[in-house]
Formats: sequence, structure tokens, C-alpha cells
Amino acid sequence: MSSPAPLSPLETRVLGVLAEKQLTTPDYYPLSLNALVAGCNQKSNRDPVMQIGEEEVQMALDALKRQTLVIDSYGASGRVMRFAHNLPKVLGLGQQMTALLTCLMLRGPQTPGELRTGSDRMYRFADISSVEAFLEDMATRAAGALVVKLPRQPGSREHRWAHLLSGVPQIEAGSRVSAEQEDGVTTGEVAALKSNVAQLREEMTELRALVEQLYAELGVKR
Repeated sequence: MSSPAPLSPLETRVLGVLAEKQLTTPDYYPLSLNALVAGCNQKSNRDPVMQIGEEEVQMALDALKRQTLVIDSYGASGRVMRFAHNLPKVLGLGQQMTALLTCLMLRGPQTPGELRTGSDRMYRFADISSVEAFLEDMATRAAGALVVKLPRQPGSREHRWAHLLSGVPQIEAGSRVSAEQEDGVTTGEVAALKSNVAQLREEMTELRALVEQLYAELGVKR
């Protein structure tokens, strides 16, 4: 299966959000336009942070549909138009590769360690070696590479990887270190851990709300 034509940054964000929400919140997938806009403008787990409106997202959806990367769906209600991605079928990806590609689409270049942490809610990799193996498979596939290993930056311990859905990333010669080491841990790894903590806090808030609802339905006083 061949790679699609290069996507714009907004098209990449829309596709990444659809793939992320399918794996992390399947009960609310496919997504309505409002939910998709909210996911695109989300401040956590996004790099860069965007502020885009419904019209821009709809234009991106139309472009993605022309490449069959997105399909329309009315969902279970049959009333509100919803949207689903078609990455596995178009690109021939399993859940492992979809999770890694989604992380790269939403958060930019990352090391295998950062990708393992960031993809935990979408797919739980056994170790960093398995992450690296799937990245290598995507980089060397016969139908066209989907990811590329970037040159190691001065002072960093790991290579970063980037997706190729928006074309070959620009690499500045002599670029400065983006993940400086401090006490043996890179700032990139710290950022990934903070992102994971933020996700856990969101889940905890949702669980607390669900518990309160159950107490109310059962008539149990706390």
C-alpha cells in the first residue's frame, strides 16, 4: 500500500486526533465535528498547540476524504454526522504502528522512550526495543517509509523519530539541543512523563464523576 500525498499540518492534526480518540475513548468514536475541533485545539499532548475553527477542520476533512484517509459515519444515533479515520486500511497498519504514528502526528519528533510513554493509552509496548522494532519496520517498508530517524542531537542519548506524512522534516544544520540532560534524564522524557500524569488526572476526574453518579442512582449517601 502506497503512502498518501503529503498532508498539511492541519490535515495531519485532524487525522492524528481521530486515530487517538479511537484508541483512547472508543465509546465516543467516531467523532462529531465539535468533538474533533476540541481535540485539535487540545492544549495537553499537542505540539504545536493550535487554535482552529470548524470551517478549517471541515476543509481538512474534505481533503482527507479525497485520499480515503477519512470516512463519514453517522454513528449509533444516526442523527449527527461523525468522522472516522481509515489509516489501518489505507496504509496497512496494525494497532502498534497506528499508535506510534499517531503520537508523532500529534506531538512532533520524539525518542523511542518518549513514544513508549506517550502511546501508553493507545498501545502498551513491552519495552523500548519493541518500539524501535516497529519504527524500523515503518521506516523500511516496501510501499514507502512512514517515519524517519533524525540525526542524534549533541548531548542527547537517543535518536528522535519523525513521521513523513507531511513530507521530509526540515533539519537545521547544527541545531541546538532540544532535550538537554539533567541528572541523567532528558527534559523530553520529563515532558512525556508530565503529559502522562495529566492524562491520568483527567481519567481520575472522569472516574470520580462516574462514582458520584452511581452513588446518586443507588441512593447511597456518602
